[in-house]
Formats: sequence, structure tokens, C-alpha cells
Amino acid sequence: MTEESTPEGADIAGQTIAVLGGTGDQGRGLARRFALAGHTVLIGSRSAERAEKAARELTEGESARLDVRGLDNTAAAAEGDIVIVAVPWDGHRELLEGLVGPLAGKIVVDCVNPLGFDGKGPFALDVPEGSAAQQAALILTGSTVTAAFHHVSAVVLLDPSVDEVALDVLVLGEDRAATDAVRALAERIPGVRGVFGGRLRNAHQVEALTANLIAVNRRYKTHAGVRVTGI
Repeated sequence: MTEESTPEGADIAGQTIAVLGGTGDQGRGLARRFALAGHTVLIGSRSAERAEKAARELTEGESARLDVRGLDNTAAAAEGDIVIVAVPWDGHRELLEGLVGPLAGKIVVDCVNPLGFDGKGPFALDVPEGSAAQQAALILTGSTVTAAFHHVSAVVLLDPSVDEVALDVLVLGEDRAATDAVRALAERIPGVRGVFGGRLRNAHQVEALTANLIAVNRRYKTHAGVRVTGI
């Protein structure tokens, strides 16, 4: 990694990571990897009981002691230092509109992919605001919204036999300190590199690319990721 690509000054050690929608596969996978990296992780769900169950299941069978707790989404949003939004697209707006207060002043990482599926496979949905991340930014005016973790395979994140996840995470946002912090967070997962991917107006292309990766995975029976060359 070159000096230019390193998120210098982004010290996120000791930060508590909240994952809203953390009972889904992607949310649980990210929660697991950040807990393995030594972070306190809060799994958020509409049901605190469901979140607590997911937290217990994540910690069972792990050789290392993981600090993972389950809370309802409001409590997780309030207690997290960095908050990841990993809910299904159809619940995205409703969730965020109910968490404007708890998320104020925080870095919010939106990793939601607005996708549809039909007989021909996955396809990107049109979003009036441009992208899920832009919708989040328009709702969460008191938060610093970034976009990242769209292309990380949940299967790989949850697989205990995979020690290193070989991919780049594109991080988008308007605030350099925030995007550097999220890049540093991505790099807490061994093998992952955080790469600045532009402003939030470019998030649509990143979200939509997930449909292509799903098509690749289906054809080649793999869990493809993205690598950026030349940096």
C-alpha cells in the first residue's frame, strides 16, 4: 500500500461499532470481523431479543473472546461511535427517519444496495435521491454519512476458515476525516484495503455494481470481490 492510500491519522482503536440490521447475513459478517479485530460491537435489530440471540450465536464457537451485544436499533444507534446501516432496502428510509436523533453527530456508514430481482437476475433499482447513501444523507442531516462495504461477501465474512478477505472496500463521502476513519475501519479486517471512491454523488454506481457481482458469483460459483489496481 502506498503512502497516499493510507488513511493517516485515522485512529479508530477503541471505537464501538454498531451494526443496524445486524441480524442479517451481511450485518452479522461485519459484526464478527470487527469483533475479531478487538472492537466492542453492538448488533441492532427491531427486536432486542433477536439481536441478543444473534450476538450469542456469533460468539459461540469462536476461539477468541468477542465483545458483541444485542440491542434494539435505537439503543445500538445511540451507543455506537461508528454506525453501519445494513438493513434491507425496503426498510431503509423508515429506519433512518426514526433514528435522526440518536445518529446525530456520528459517522454513519451506509452499505445498503437497492436491488431488484426477476427471472433474468439482479438489477439496480432507481432511487429518487440518486442512491441509498444520498437518501441517508438527506434524512440524517446531523450525521456524517459515508458509503462503504457494498461488495463484501457475507459468506466469506462468516466463514471461520477464511483468515484474510482479499478485496478493496470503496469508501465514499463528503468529509475526508470521516472517509479516512471508515477506510481505517475496513482495514481492521485482515486482507482488506480501504480506498476512497469519491463523493456521495458517485454512490449509485458502487451500489449498482453489486448486481454485476451477484451475476459473476452465480455464473462462476464463487464470492467475488473488487480490487483497484495502480494504487
